Amino acid sequence: MNIWIQGARPRTLPAAVAPVVVATVLVGREWKPLQALLALIVSLSLQIAVNYSNDYSDGIRGTDDNRVGPTRLTASGLASAASVKRAAQLSFLVACIAGLALASLSSWWIILVGIASVLAAWGYTGGHTPYGYRGFGELSVFIFFGVVATVGTYYVQTLDMTLAAFAASIPMGSLSCALLAINNIRDIPGDQEVGKKTLAVKLGDKNSRKFFVLLLISAYIFPVFTGHPLALLTLTTAPQAYAIAKEVLAGARGADLIPLLGRTGQLQLHFGLTFALALSF
Repeated sequence: MNIWIQGARPRTLPAAVAPVVVATVLVGREWKPLQALLALIVSLSLQIAVNYSNDYSDGIRGTDDNRVGPTRLTASGLASAASVKRAAQLSFLVACIAGLALASLSSWWIILVGIASVLAAWGYTGGHTPYGYRGFGELSVFIFFGVVATVGTYYVQTLDMTLAAFAASIPMGSLSCALLAINNIRDIPGDQEVGKKTLAVKLGDKNSRKFFVLLLISAYIFPVFTGHPLALLTLTTAPQAYAIAKEVLAGARGADLIPLLGRTGQLQLHFGLTFALALSF
């Protein structure tokens, strides 16, 4: 696989796609294709940017030197730190250009949301006091790849914010958090060694696994609050979630959690598509 595709972490990209798809379908017949496309570009670019910036920041700090997970470009030497940083900057630039176009078509307030999103993406592991090292990663993911991505996509097409859009954002945020949570469970031993106090490190292995399952459960609670009678169709993906949760609770660790990370990404994509289908009726 091309190292730059590998560095973009394709398994995490459903976290960027699902909220945009769900929100756009929720808009209904008045959806705006150009705004929806630009929202998707912004979301994907930010997800890729945070992946590259995380690779760069963790790599230069040395916190990825003894990691168990998929290879990181900077730490492995597959790419120089400078080139990985440029890749992150280029991704941020794409997001900013698409965001400016989106603001011109909807509301200039979107620029402020965009600035906050870029700062949050970089500040996760970048800068002098990265909040990802202090246990706030999941909260940020829930806000920006759940609420902001979903409600924001709905807003740029309708210039309105509704309770239904907010309700739809919660499952998207929960499943995005689940991706980060399972990643951090895998990295607990290594993160403890380098003083990286993720939420998983703070909660401990056992409670982190329970938190992961709670995130999955919460994704199935809130679709009904969108007011769409077929929203419960999302339960058809519950067996997939149950199988993942069962293995996580059984104590899968280290390299055995890597496939589960991919399956969690697939779950979010399948859940999002099912949710979107339900909202389309």
